[in-house]
Amino acid sequence: MKGSNIMNMCQTSGIAVILTLSLVGGVKTSFGWVDQTARVWPVQMPYEAPPKSQDVPDVSVPPNKNPLSPEELKRAEALLPLLEGKQEFWAMGEFVHLGEPAVSVLVKALTMPSPRIRYNAIETLSMMNGVSGVPALLATAKELNEVPRVREHALRVAIRLDSAKTPEAIEVMAKDLNPSVRKAAGFEARYVRQKAVIPILIPMVTDDERFVALSALHSLWILTRHETEFHDWDTSTKQDRVAWSSEWTEWWAANKDVFEIPEPQRSKRGAQ
Repeated sequence: MKGSNIMNMCQTSGIAVILTLSLVGGVKTSFGWVDQTARVWPVQMPYEAPPKSQDVPDVSVPPNKNPLSPEELKRAEALLPLLEGKQEFWAMGEFVHLGEPAVSVLVKALTMPSPRIRYNAIETLSMMNGVSGVPALLATAKELNEVPRVREHALRVAIRLDSAKTPEAIEVMAKDLNPSVRKAAGFEARYVRQKAVIPILIPMVTDDERFVALSALHSLWILTRHETEFHDWDTSTKQDRVAWSSEWTEWWAANKDVFEIPEPQRSKRGAQ
């Protein structure tokens, strides 16, 4: 009876209650019910801002800028075959630590038999900002017998390091028999802000492969901001693209002497 009275008293409060009674002998009896008409009031808990991060001293070792000693040259040479395998990331980090003076050794990897070593050497040049290795990168990009993936990466890194030297390699790759190589040339050309790439891109609009033509077309739009007549390029045939490319050819013939590459557009989010 006593338990029943307590339940009746609690039910009048209009909330959900679960009540447990301990009886003699260690036995526990639980009672529970839910009043569906009860209202729930949201309560905002106090907010505590996370502690401010403390300044951590820079303990990184800066890349070497001094000429390599004879011992360091031997060490760099020994690292070359390690650019493939379980220690390849460690070897890449060691070259980054040796710095720009080690580029003359690192570029030797671009002629080694393993494509993995050649690819990792290109990636290492990118990591260490090895500008002096750009001529070797461009030679790799133009090498017809090189693996397409390696050629494309060599061009990409060369453009990032020194885009002014890359139009010739772009022109060679734009005429390659492999469509993926041609696509890489058409795509990466948009990052070379020089007039020399415009006459390279215009003939690519008529490429047999639509994805190659569209890559070149988008690069032309980005570099020139020239607006042509509206055409359905996405579903175009080669005959369509040959006919439409005359608009670009005529525009370039009339404007090449006065045209200047416009400044790149800034995103609205970055300008705010």
